[in-house]
Amino acid sequence: MAFIQRNLHKVQAGRGVNAPGVPEIPPLVFEELLVNALVHRDYFVSAPIRLFIFDDRLELVSPGHLPNNLTVAKVLAGNSNIRNPILVSHIAKGLLPYRGLGSGVKRALEAWPGIDFADDHDGCLFTATIRRAPMAVSGEAPGRAGALERQSRLESRLESRLESALAARVVVLLVDEEAGKAKLASRLGHATVSGELHKQVRMLLETGIVERTLPDKPNSRLQKYRLTAAGRSLVEAAVEETGA
Repeated sequence: MAFIQRNLHKVQAGRGVNAPGVPEIPPLVFEELLVNALVHRDYFVSAPIRLFIFDDRLELVSPGHLPNNLTVAKVLAGNSNIRNPILVSHIAKGLLPYRGLGSGVKRALEAWPGIDFADDHDGCLFTATIRRAPMAVSGEAPGRAGALERQSRLESRLESRLESALAARVVVLLVDEEAGKAKLASRLGHATVSGELHKQVRMLLETGIVERTLPDKPNSRLQKYRLTAAGRSLVEAAVEETGA
């Protein structure tokens, strides 16, 4: 994930010139596809998972074609065939981001529709090709500017209330799903969980904007964070003010 983030374009999306940019393709896309590759590849094939980054696309190549009667069309419909059941059982316990069997590809496509899949039986490969949108003169990917602009306005309004740009971005990330610190760092485009991220999460906990999913086990490796009712009210108020 860190390698991908370092090599993607960043777009400002209405932010100031000194603000950190937003990745041209949502990090969620790569998180879902990388986990999918690790979980479902054919480990009897002596070859690595390969990632290629080109000017117009990224290619993620997994050893092994789709098993049994599974096809690309069935994968897109949400069907799944577990090739590595023991591995899946451990992944489901929180070793990697996992949100349910058969849902990763659909979730990636919802976040970024420009993804093609190819099942090569002769070459014994499964390839996901993520198309990169050509960069506009403004430096923004066409088709995403409006959404990014709305997100920017929302984060700006939250920042004025929280007095922290990082805290505002964390709150926006938690609107749609729960997340642990490692996932938050990944979605923010950070290679590791920084001290500043620890600090801002602690501040959000103390102010009652977020809460732990495992309140009795604050140091659990499975710990995640979610918005409280007060946090959602804060976001709703900011949405009404900005029209986001």
